[in-house]
Amino acid sequence: MFTAKNRGATFVGALAASVLVMTGCAASDPTAEAPQTDEVAAEESTTVVVGSFAFPESEILGNIYALALEDAGFEVETKFNLGPRQTTIPALEDGSISLMPEYNGNLLFFYDTESAARSTAEVDAELATKVPAGFQVLNSSSAQDKDAYVVTQAMADEFGLESIGDLAKIEPFSLGANPQFGELGYGVPGLASVYGVTDVTFVPIEDFGGPDTVKALVDNAVQVADIYTTSPALEAENLVVLDDPENLIAAQNVIPLLNSDIYSEELATVLNEISAALTTEDLIALRTRVEGDEKAQASTAAQEWLEDEGLLN
Repeated sequence: MFTAKNRGATFVGALAASVLVMTGCAASDPTAEAPQTDEVAAEESTTVVVGSFAFPESEILGNIYALALEDAGFEVETKFNLGPRQTTIPALEDGSISLMPEYNGNLLFFYDTESAARSTAEVDAELATKVPAGFQVLNSSSAQDKDAYVVTQAMADEFGLESIGDLAKIEPFSLGANPQFGELGYGVPGLASVYGVTDVTFVPIEDFGGPDTVKALVDNAVQVADIYTTSPALEAENLVVLDDPENLIAAQNVIPLLNSDIYSEELATVLNEISAALTTEDLIALRTRVEGDEKAQASTAAQEWLEDEGLLN
């Protein structure tokens, strides 16, 4: 039976704590092949357990998957707010959860930190070859939630900041982001190798572009922050997303990741229909409902979006 759980741990803390949410390296080998099960065991595994990372957008997406699958006749459970990939990947491997809303770019770089794929097509094609045995990805959505280098409007106006490379004008500066950002290819190392910006003090903030990160930026505790492109705070706080002409940050399309044991054509149809309908604008609107003044429940926002899209029977 589908039961939405309350929001829990901070997505960022989880990233650092277990280390890595939107991407990163794990203490144990996350790329190890998942245990194989025979067809009979797979057929007996009828309950779809939907997980989510520990941030609102992921919980919304988890609710969308769970509600749609329950409506299609699947038995569904939820385990939301699990933390970073160091938590969710092992949970998918051992069957604690069987389905996750993921992001194609960060998932690819989780498995291959040296990947040069950048466009949605490139990332999807390469990701299909990188997920380990026992895992499967379905169709990606056009909806993207990408990391972005963000500054205040006042900072952008004062120093003429338009693109990431312009950050050289304000060196040295402090950069606030989730703990793994200090190691990720599109984080501090990429800032140096791609844009030549090196005099940076990295300030780990464990909420993945959430309120703490936004506050640090607005209060000038940091001068640059990693905030995702669907964040309602961008408009609410009059923040500026810096252009990325060198494509440092790859595509980050929403994509279902599942334990292959639960795969069926019916399940794939339900999830692929969601991916076909979901847009970046939908993500912004859903997040605004849940994180903004309305404070809607993630399950409520998810259900109403599914109804509006005609995805429920």
